[in-house]
Amino acid sequence: AGWKPCDTADWEVCGTFAADLTTFSHTRASARRETSDCLVLRCALENVPFETGMNGTGIFRGFSGATLIAGAVARGARRAGLVGVALVVALGLGGCSARKYAINQLGNALADSGTTFAGDDDPELVRGAVPFSLKLIEGLLAETPNHRGLLLAAASGFTQYSFAFVAEDADELEDKDLAAANALRARARKLYTRARNYGLRGLAAAHPGFEMALRANPKSAVAQLTKAEVALAYWTAASWGSLIGISKDNPEILADQLIVEALLDRLLTLDEAFGGGAIHQVLIQYELARQGGAGDAVERARKHFDRAVVLAGGKQAGPFVAWAETVSVKNQNAAEFKKLLAQALAVNVDAQPEHRLENLILQRRARWLLSRVDDLFLPGELGAPPPK
Repeated sequence: AGWKPCDTADWEVCGTFAADLTTFSHTRASARRETSDCLVLRCALENVPFETGMNGTGIFRGFSGATLIAGAVARGARRAGLVGVALVVALGLGGCSARKYAINQLGNALADSGTTFAGDDDPELVRGAVPFSLKLIEGLLAETPNHRGLLLAAASGFTQYSFAFVAEDADELEDKDLAAANALRARARKLYTRARNYGLRGLAAAHPGFEMALRANPKSAVAQLTKAEVALAYWTAASWGSLIGISKDNPEILADQLIVEALLDRLLTLDEAFGGGAIHQVLIQYELARQGGAGDAVERARKHFDRAVVLAGGKQAGPFVAWAETVSVKNQNAAEFKKLLAQALAVNVDAQPEHRLENLILQRRARWLLSRVDDLFLPGELGAPPPK
């Protein structure tokens, strides 16, 4: 009896479950040896403790046979990319504990799938694939509403999808079709709201009443957050900030700015290096809107820009795009604007595979911004030299 490691990917069925679904009997000639191997494989997949009797029968303690099958399907689906098939199996299982266990395992698999998209080199392929994954996540959350991994995946997934494939499309379409652009922005607001709400649910799982406390006293509420919650809090803040950014005509949403500010400031204290400087990248843009900040807003933004570039090793397009479209435009410095966007376009997207998709999307935005130089800058500023 005990825990056994297993690295094999052999999913051959090597026995049959008995009628009571708690014992596993082998049907081949070399029963003892092969049954033990099979039990080692199946138990190790989910870290299930097991016993192997002298008669070659394995007895699984504390789990039904249906649970073990579901766990195996979930792990096999993760390796094969067939999460949809696994979901069908999981939702079809009888018995509350078996169903819940299987869904939790599928939730873990889906929650870990974000890195696959992040490293993709085909944004259009991801555009088509992400909605399916997001709806799978929501389906699982309907069954296990407090799964922190799924809530994080939903918050980050809906935020990134909305930014990359809805809000960006709206910006690029605006000059050609204002009505269509406005419709896309309305959709983006809904997606950002959904992302924010999932993030708040995840934070409330550890801090009951968190949203109410956040709205009552933001600085006091965010003091509860720990470093382990940085990712969830970041995507909550990012979605909320993005929602505010495209809701300039909605005073109720704009009133939440101080909540986002409190979240970002707390995140910076907890883990400034998160995401290779992602928090600093957001603050580059936010500092120009911060009310009552100490010193000059542009200088505060510059500190975040410098730090973001360092933390990313100069291998992310984000800081260059963020500074160009906020500070350079505000200062009407077209030369700096062009220089920074050229730097963004020069980033090697393969240098940091975990940021490949992000860099490709931001490089697309950089090209679009460069196409709008005449709209963003007054004629006399187009040839102005960058500041020393």
